[in-house]
Amino acid sequence: MEHIVIIGNGISGVTTARHIRKFSDHKITIISAETEFFFSRTALMYVYMGHMKFEHTQPYENWFWKKNRIELKKGFVKEIDPKNKELIFSNEEKMTYDSLVIATGSKPNKFGWPGQDLGGVMGMYHKQDLENLEKFAPNNKECQRAVIVGGGLIGIELAEMLRSRDIPVTFLVRENSFWNGVLPLGESQMINRHIKEHHIDLRLGVNLKEIISDAKGNVKAIEIQETGEIIKCNVVGLTAGVSPNIDFLKNSGIELGRGVKVNRFLETNINDVYAIGDCAEQHEAIDQRRPIEAVWYTGRMMGEALAQTLCGNKTEYKPGHWFNSAKFLDIEYQTYGWVWAQPKENEARFYWEHQDGKKCIHINYDKNTGAFIGINTFGVRMRHDFFDRVLTENRSIEYVLEHLSDANFDPEFYTLHEKEIITKFNTENNSNIQLKKKSWKRIFSTKA
Repeated sequence: MEHIVIIGNGISGVTTARHIRKFSDHKITIISAETEFFFSRTALMYVYMGHMKFEHTQPYENWFWKKNRIELKKGFVKEIDPKNKELIFSNEEKMTYDSLVIATGSKPNKFGWPGQDLGGVMGMYHKQDLENLEKFAPNNKECQRAVIVGGGLIGIELAEMLRSRDIPVTFLVRENSFWNGVLPLGESQMINRHIKEHHIDLRLGVNLKEIISDAKGNVKAIEIQETGEIIKCNVVGLTAGVSPNIDFLKNSGIELGRGVKVNRFLETNINDVYAIGDCAEQHEAIDQRRPIEAVWYTGRMMGEALAQTLCGNKTEYKPGHWFNSAKFLDIEYQTYGWVWAQPKENEARFYWEHQDGKKCIHINYDKNTGAFIGINTFGVRMRHDFFDRVLTENRSIEYVLEHLSDANFDPEFYTLHEKEIITKFNTENNSNIQLKKKSWKRIFSTKA
């Protein structure tokens, strides 16, 4: 019986295992040094915030794995020997495989800051990070201030977590506006304001110089590089992005870049060795996507495609149109297609922002053909299937605006803004776009 070994029990590895079991009787082993059972990594913040217990983050009951004949092994793989198809664990135990799937995910970036390994310094990616946060920041008496370094999605989640326990937060962001390497200026400035409204001390355009230790080897303060200011704190969150967790592969013969190099079939340069999820790096361009995508849904899709291949139906990884979603404190964010921080030469933009400063849409389109390229929405929920369809059909911006209320997915009785949005577009572009009649009925029949 063929033995498929998967290193990593995140969404990518577990999806692969589940789908292999659907299609075959192969022996499956999942290895993890982090936790015994699969859990939803994106739900960790809600455990700290008191909305659920850790066991509620586990999508499957503990008996699920035995019932589906998926073996779970707790252990740390320190080395891979592809020539002998063998894994070597940190305790020198060995395991053989027929096919190997590397799904080891990511680790928080560290940039050699003095003090980055002190007690109270952590990322917010692993279960162990949650445990450290409970240890060093159980309340606002034990933790009188936290400093977060790095202005991405994980950073804003950590800030929300700490504020839920009334812990003061200073947020160091090296960019001049929050996440402005990804977001255009309007959206980025909206999030700046929103962060400050939540009483978070947002410092833009600054860098961490040093994390200062107390006598016990724990954090007592940080120093800002540009100003020399010392900020006293008990916790430092390092959220300046993540990197593929691949250090153990350096002497394996597996081709590495920033991640594990794979082709469109998720194959490495070594026969019967594959890589998926955050640790996989595509060396063949897929549309305009980044070679490494640390995104939940792409990991799941890789797992589904690879399971087909491992069960005899060789299947190419096809992620489809780019989309993503997140939450900036109280503001929900969605993106479909491509809306770059700066428009490209052939692109034009339309931006609408509500007077409350907490809702906006930003549409990107081809200024020569009018073809819709992408949309960002903040505080307005949109339907994924609508934008997936219009991108596939290469629809125009006029079509998208005409059908905008069909895309709206806000709850019943929410105020709709399509009329205001289209009026602004018509005024700015000397157009006469009208909502379809079905859409007008929805607007006039919906109350605030």
